[in-house]
Amino acid sequence: MECISVFDMLKIGVGPSSSHTLGPWRAAERWIKELKDKKRFDKVEKITVDLYGSLSLTGKGHATDFAVILGLTGADPERMPIEDINTIIDDVKTTNVLMFNNERAIPFDFKSNIVFNRKSLSFHSNGMVFTAQINGRNYRYTYYSIGGGFVVQEERKVAKANKIIFYCTFPYPIAYGEELLKFCEQLDLPISGVVLENEKSIRDEDSIDFELKRIWNTMLECMYTGCHTEGNLPGGLNVRRRAFDMHKNIIGSYSYETPQEWLETIRKTEVKFRQILKWVSCFALAVNEVNASLGRVVTAPTNGSAGVIPAVLMYYLVIENHDADFKHIKKFLLVASEIGSIFKKNATISAAMGGCQAEIGVSSAMAAGALCELLGGTPEQVLVAAEIAMEHHLGLTCDPIGGLVQIPCIERNSMGAIKAINAAELALDTDPKNVKVPLDKVVKTMWETAKDMSSKYKETSEGGLAVGVHLTDC
Repeated sequence: MECISVFDMLKIGVGPSSSHTLGPWRAAERWIKELKDKKRFDKVEKITVDLYGSLSLTGKGHATDFAVILGLTGADPERMPIEDINTIIDDVKTTNVLMFNNERAIPFDFKSNIVFNRKSLSFHSNGMVFTAQINGRNYRYTYYSIGGGFVVQEERKVAKANKIIFYCTFPYPIAYGEELLKFCEQLDLPISGVVLENEKSIRDEDSIDFELKRIWNTMLECMYTGCHTEGNLPGGLNVRRRAFDMHKNIIGSYSYETPQEWLETIRKTEVKFRQILKWVSCFALAVNEVNASLGRVVTAPTNGSAGVIPAVLMYYLVIENHDADFKHIKKFLLVASEIGSIFKKNATISAAMGGCQAEIGVSSAMAAGALCELLGGTPEQVLVAAEIAMEHHLGLTCDPIGGLVQIPCIERNSMGAIKAINAAELALDTDPKNVKVPLDKVVKTMWETAKDMSSKYKETSEGGLAVGVHLTDC
């Protein structure tokens, strides 16, 4: 069983895709570390990166090649200035030289040293091979981006084939929802309390709070940026940003200076049902418009679904509970991460493996369960909320037009957020004893659905809207 921390499920990174941008970026960083560990880094003469399967088919639209370059230069996706991205890329393209880990200048041709291969490697459709040439000999390292920014290496494939078991070191190891409920009963704690106890086994609570605040501040700043940025998204579809116009229409004439002041201001606005729908949609659209622009977002659990969780949490803060503070944010993020980890352990959070049900569906389930706890739901009702949200995303395909995380991805975040709120409310009025489909069953069903789904509906841009609507139509 894997030990998945809240900070594994919720990661700060750069858009537009956790599988195709953040994953390859992190893989490049891991490769550099391995080269250094094996005393090969200083001897590398030439670098070649081969991208396979889904990474190749939608790599251009997801900026996979950019991500690889940025990772190879040693840039940090959590902290590097976003405005430096194009500068670094343009410099490599212009000079045909790459500053390897910002330490060594190596010849690098952007077009020939990154190779797009349509075929997939056997373990996962998001495969990549980094090759270092040293004294005429090639040293190859294979990595797989398995969703949500998680990267595994070839030994994971071997371990799986040999049925090697990885033991979790958390005091309360959880693979299934049923196990989570047993720990809640045993410890007499809500879900957030059990998750916190596990986190405290690997870091102190001050560190946990510091990182959770950093995650929330990134989410808040992302929503703020998206709501205050006008224009069209990059990539060729000429998609107009909608969060700016929507926000302008519903915020009114209020003034503010910072993201936190903005949050306080929204609490003063009208809260009729239509306005609530607009605010939630606006928050979600804002995040994913920033994501589509290579902006900084929180992978939750992926970049393509990054808008659902902040939108639902913001809904709670500005609509449901004006007295809410960090302790509520903390509980929300802890619960959301645990629900996401159950899906990752037993199914997938990768659209390349499971379609969009694995991204928007999982994020909606995470948000629904987290909101349910904040609204007073029992641990059993929290899992009911997560189940309801996923149940109504089953079979959702991933078919981005032009391989860009824009259409239909951005709108799907607003739909996932609204469904999450609805699912939480339904769960609060449900007696868990009467529930016919437990969370563990819907997780298993999602995975079976993913395996049955045609590969062309799994982030390849070879089916659905991706072929039904052409760039020339836009």
